[in-house]
Amino acid sequence: MPKMKTKSSAKKRFKVTATGRVLAAQAGKRHGMIKRTTKFIRSARGTSTLSAPDEKLAKSYMPYER
Repeated sequence: MPKMKTKSSAKKRFKVTATGRVLAAQAGKRHGMIKRTTKFIRSARGTSTLSAPDEKLAKSYMPYER
């Protein structure tokens, strides 16, 4: 059987922790910071864990990153 391929976009966007959760960057911080509130910018720092359905989808894109 041939090996499954990891989606290149997924390996750039997500990181699987040692406990199996998936970390992702906060959404909405690529551009347009002028119109965002300072409260939003502060709260969107760092990374966050994905919800269970999103986590399952992200893991399906990365079959060997567990």
